[in-house]
Amino acid sequence: MNVLVTGGAGYIGSHTVLSLLENDCNVIVFDNLFNSNLESIKRVENLTGKSVHFIQGDIRDKSQLKSLFSQNNIDTVIHFAALKAVGESGQIPLAYYQNNVHGSVCLLEVMAEHNVHNFIFSSSATVYGEENDVPYVETMKLGTPSSPYGATKVMVERIMADTAASNPDFRGVSLRYFNPIGAHESGQIGESPKGIPNNLLPYVAQVMVGKREKLSVFGDDYPTKDGTCERDYLHVMDLAEGHVAAMNWLTRHPAFTGVEAFNLGTGNGVSVFEIVSAFELAVKKAIPYEVSPRRAGDLPAFWANAEKANKQLNWKATRTLQQMMEDTWRWQSANPNGYDKE
Repeated sequence: MNVLVTGGAGYIGSHTVLSLLENDCNVIVFDNLFNSNLESIKRVENLTGKSVHFIQGDIRDKSQLKSLFSQNNIDTVIHFAALKAVGESGQIPLAYYQNNVHGSVCLLEVMAEHNVHNFIFSSSATVYGEENDVPYVETMKLGTPSSPYGATKVMVERIMADTAASNPDFRGVSLRYFNPIGAHESGQIGESPKGIPNNLLPYVAQVMVGKREKLSVFGDDYPTKDGTCERDYLHVMDLAEGHVAAMNWLTRHPAFTGVEAFNLGTGNGVSVFEIVSAFELAVKKAIPYEVSPRRAGDLPAFWANAEKANKQLNWKATRTLQQMMEDTWRWQSANPNGYDKE
C-alpha cells in the first residue's frame, strides 16, 4: 500500500506515519513544515527502521501536487495538512479558509486527475456544532461550529459529500475527533508546538519543564462537574491506529463508494481540572495555575460516541488517561524544547 500523508510531519501525522510503517505501508509525507518539524520524520525512521519519502511542499501548490502524483503510484491519501488552533482561527479566519478549504480542494482536484479515489480526512467533532446534544453520534446533522476552524472542517466534509455525489469512484472517510494528547511510548516523538501552545496538555507540560510560569484555566464556572470545560481526550497512538483502521476498512470494502464518517474517541468527558490532577500524579509535583476569563468559542462539554468505529473499524481507544499523562511527561522531560535544539 502506497500512502500519501499530507501534514505527516506534524503531531498526529508523525504518529500515524509510524503506525503505517509498522503496518508495512510505503509512506510519502508531503508537508510545508509551517507548524511541524522534519526531525519528527527522522525519529520515526529510527524507531521503525524504515524510510519515509519526504517532500516539502504546500497543498495549495497544484503544480507540485501534480508532479508528486505523476511520479508516485499512490493508493490512499490521509489528509492532515491544516491550520488547527480554534482561537487563532477567529483572529485570522481568511488564512484558515485559504489553507484548510482551498488547500483541500486543490488536493481533491489533483487526486481526481490521477484517478486516486481513497481519501481519509482528519476532521473534528467540532463539526457537530452547538445544536447537537452530547454524546455526538455520526447520524447527527452537521452543525454550525463556534469557530472558523470548525467551519473549515464542516466545509471540507460537505465538499467530500459533493465530490462523492459527482464521482461514483470516490471513497472518502471522515474521522471526527477532539483532543489527541500523549506521545509515543518511546518518548522520541510527541507534540512540539511552535510558539505558545494552543492546547491544554502541551501548555501544562511546558509549565512543568519551566518554559511557562503557570497554566491559565479559562473559566471555572461552566455547568460541568467541577466548573471547567470537559473534552474527549484520547491517546495520539490510539488515534494514529484509528487512521490505519480506516484505511484497512476501505481495503476490506472494495465495493464501497461515497463518504462514511466515524467518531474516534473514548466516549468520556474529562475536565481541565481532572487533566491537571492526572498530570500532577504523573510528575509528582503540583502544577501552578490561575483561573482566567472564559475564551470565546469554548463550549462547556462534549464527547463522542465511538461505537460505530468500535464495531465497523474494529478500533477502540485502549490507552488510559494516566498513560496519556506519563507518555506526555516522558516526551516533554526528555525534549524540553520539543524538536528544537534551543
